[in-house]
Amino acid sequence: MYQELLQQIGLSLNEARVYEALLYLGEANVNSISIKSKVHRRNVYDSLNKLIEKGLASETFVKSEKLFKPIDPQRLQEIIKEREIALESFLPDMKKLYSSIQPNAQAYFFKGIEGFKNYLQLILQEKQPVYFIGAKAFWLDPRLQHYLRHFDQERKQLGIKFIHLFDYEIKEQKPEILKFVGKPYRFLPKKYSSATAVDIFGDYVVTFVGVKPGELYEEPLQFVLKSKVLADGYRKFFQCMWDSCEEEK
Repeated sequence: MYQELLQQIGLSLNEARVYEALLYLGEANVNSISIKSKVHRRNVYDSLNKLIEKGLASETFVKSEKLFKPIDPQRLQEIIKEREIALESFLPDMKKLYSSIQPNAQAYFFKGIEGFKNYLQLILQEKQPVYFIGAKAFWLDPRLQHYLRHFDQERKQLGIKFIHLFDYEIKEQKPEILKFVGKPYRFLPKKYSSATAVDIFGDYVVTFVGVKPGELYEEPLQFVLKSKVLADGYRKFFQCMWDSCEEEK
């Protein structure tokens, strides 16, 4: 039940299974833990030792028998905080190193929902206005709702402005996106709707494949181009299209 979450926090699969088994069993011996967790007995010992090192389990002796029990799950939150503090201390130097080796122009792609989240992080990182061409309201995809609440809050705190050129269909099919993103926005003429979208922000131009009104395809794909010259050019294209579309009242 909790194995996937525990793995995301940093536990191995066996550690996650053993810790979850301990939560159900309370205090138990290795044999009972092995049966409950479906982890081989010899691997249970290794996982228990690692859990003890991480402060998630403890061992006791009762009538010459070694027993193990879980530590309060609150410890998991402490582990996350410890890792965040450690990351924050090294992050400035890591970012300097990363920036020092980046070429002036780059091309790569993001794939899937996690890739889409990487694209959103680029927006926060750049802290620049975002120009959307052929916007599809795919931020309404159910898989993004929890993440987007935090993203939009941080976006507003950073003062990042959104300027949308939506596909014509969005006006009738997904009008709720208009309140979410806010003005300014305009709509492309109906004959110019397409199955793609382009976003421009900072030095980035991001092209989307696998989008439709209100949702992303199962494995969305984003092509990312980083080039100041290219981004400046696309912003001019955007302005031309913007000026050609009627302002929404």
